[in-house]
Amino acid sequence: MTITKSYAAQNATDDLAPFTFERRAVGPHDVKFQILYCGVCHSDLHQVRNEWGGSVYPMVPGHEIVGRVLEVGSHVEKFKTGDLAGVGCLVDSCRECDNCKKGLEQFCRNGSTGTYNSKDKHTGGVTYGGYSSEIVVDESFVLKVAETLPLEAVAPLLCAGITTYSPLRHWKVGKGHKVAVVGLGGLGHMAIKFAASFGAEVTMLSTSPSKELDAKHLGAHHFALTKDPEQLKSLMGKFDFIIDTVSAQHNYNDYLQMLNTDGVMVCVGAPPTPSEIMAFSLIGGRRSLAGSLIGGLPETQEMLDYCAEHNIVSDVEVIKMSQINEAYERMLKGDVRYRFVIDMATL
Repeated sequence: MTITKSYAAQNATDDLAPFTFERRAVGPHDVKFQILYCGVCHSDLHQVRNEWGGSVYPMVPGHEIVGRVLEVGSHVEKFKTGDLAGVGCLVDSCRECDNCKKGLEQFCRNGSTGTYNSKDKHTGGVTYGGYSSEIVVDESFVLKVAETLPLEAVAPLLCAGITTYSPLRHWKVGKGHKVAVVGLGGLGHMAIKFAASFGAEVTMLSTSPSKELDAKHLGAHHFALTKDPEQLKSLMGKFDFIIDTVSAQHNYNDYLQMLNTDGVMVCVGAPPTPSEIMAFSLIGGRRSLAGSLIGGLPETQEMLDYCAEHNIVSDVEVIKMSQINEAYERMLKGDVRYRFVIDMATL
């Protein structure tokens, strides 16, 4: 067992504060690594404040984790001491169901194990995440990270990156497709980068005119202000694929009508309350509304390799660990371009 420093939430209302706990000893198949950077995901805030229900305290958030290997178990084959390594949203699954065998661990039939706030089969408690000094994870759930990219900008790829990469790949988005991205935040900015890299014609849909320059800098070919009725009218039936990254309540029907015949809108944001869908928004053009949740381990590694090959990383603002509560408040206001990342050396 190793004494580990972290920041944790003790309940749904108080600020995160320093917290010490024990990491398990390294087993035969485990990789232990020092956490160098950890991204701050909006889902961290949702879970800390119990907005989705089921939160367990104390909670150490963080599932966009990169660092350098300190120790490996006797049966570990893919990593050695000194290697860069990453961990995303999952640290285990049943590994036996059909989805796990297909590399879709995120859809494990028996319930995958989240990097934090999940039942920990090793300790009998709950898993603790990346707002901490080090982590111990089974080799099968540790990812290889290239030495060629800035590590702080790689961290958000482990959630924001794979969350947007996966649906674009699943629906085979590429050259000749017209794609719209709803919401320019941590997820949206990665959706623009990937869709443009895959060869699609990309339009940013936003309620904020101030986002236009950033959207085009990130790779969007067009920008549309969704508060303008005339612009909305001109977009009806325009897109083959829409990726909706917004986690706040909004009207899906407005965007569904922008889909071409057989178009698909995929939700990767997770508003905390239900949304009403009008049947005519779907049946009028044989449109589909779908959802997507991160990716499995093989696809996440594929995404990291693609990013290394094409020099794709997240746009980040690096913060000290002591600034996490301020960062949460700024995140609620949309005051980040486009992902906070904690420098864990400041812990």
